[in-house]
Amino acid sequence: MPVTTSPADLYRHSLSLLLDKDIRAWVGLWAEHGVMEFPFAPPGWPGRLEGREAVAVYMRDYPDHIDLHDFPDLKIHQTADPATIVAEMRGVGRMVTTGSPFDMTYIAVVTAQDGRFTSYRDYWNPLAVRTPGMDFTGSSAR
Repeated sequence: MPVTTSPADLYRHSLSLLLDKDIRAWVGLWAEHGVMEFPFAPPGWPGRLEGREAVAVYMRDYPDHIDLHDFPDLKIHQTADPATIVAEMRGVGRMVTTGSPFDMTYIAVVTAQDGRFTSYRDYWNPLAVRTPGMDFTGSSAR
């Protein structure tokens, strides 16, 4: 991605990489010291990942657990800070281990600089981790 990429375009591109199950390229969109946070993470799940490597470890097996098909209802809101956007969307697909449907609503507050994610706060529904097959982070949450 060129450094002139807007945060909204970078985010849209990141969703396309997730649909393509190209986690390596998705992680490549991160700044070396980027931070990913999960403010609603349940006990036993990570609340904060510091650095591209930590994000890579967290995401490496994602496609083995969730088969994403689409991100419908995507809305990207600009903020007073041109480097920061707020994204609303749903992720839909299926759980790989059970074949059951996956349908999660997300709100993300994302900051990018020089065409890379520097901050990504992912507000997702922690009740969904009670679904069989969702514990793919190596946590002990049940």
